[in-house]
Amino acid sequence: MIITSRANPLIKKFASLSDKKFRRQYGEYLVEGVKPVRECIAAGGEVVNILCTPRLEGAFEGATVVSEDVFKSVSAEKTPQGAIACVKLPLNAVRPPKGPCLLLDRLQDPGNVGTIIRTANAAGYEDIYLIDCADPFSPKAVRASMSGIFFVNAMCCTLEEALQALGSVPLITADMDGRNIFDFAPPKNFCLCIGNEGRGVSREVTEKSSYTVSIPMRATCESLNAAISAAIAMYALKNKI
Repeated sequence: MIITSRANPLIKKFASLSDKKFRRQYGEYLVEGVKPVRECIAAGGEVVNILCTPRLEGAFEGATVVSEDVFKSVSAEKTPQGAIACVKLPLNAVRPPKGPCLLLDRLQDPGNVGTIIRTANAAGYEDIYLIDCADPFSPKAVRASMSGIFFVNAMCCTLEEALQALGSVPLITADMDGRNIFDFAPPKNFCLCIGNEGRGVSREVTEKSSYTVSIPMRATCESLNAAISAAIAMYALKNKI
């Protein structure tokens, strides 16, 4: 049986999960695309439902088949691949880091948040503290993470909760007024702080920081995108320990 009505309760639920309010209400989020859904399953994600179009019937065990038109109504993609999963939100309780970690301070672009998560996974930063950031489990952030969200501990919390979990771990703030990051030798364990796209790291985080580093740039360049800066800083610091 193929679902052809957008009014179907399951379809309405899937559509609602694009909204943070309903992600919190259901405790679930969306993962879209054939490869991301497979990687989510392989990573141990708790899949609740999968929708697929007729061309992918049989590709996922237990998937509900829907018409192309219905699928487009729940998809966030311009050219949908035909598979989308509803997955339980991980609990991700705030915990002390297992190694070098990240603190994202009020980043508002879900694309930046997702891209940073993607790089953090690649570079080996498993624990990420998100302070008043865009939701890392929004469709845009999940898509930008390129499955990285399945392999990191993304903790949405207050600054106080993050600092308590970090304990004596020193904060390293990325800021244009800091010392050259390529000349800086970080401690073995640290927390790299990346600030808001327009305002940078907040005063509260800056005051708690032990070090401030910057990425050298030509005079003709005013600044770098937050996700690009984070990527350079993550690898530059990891390369020194």
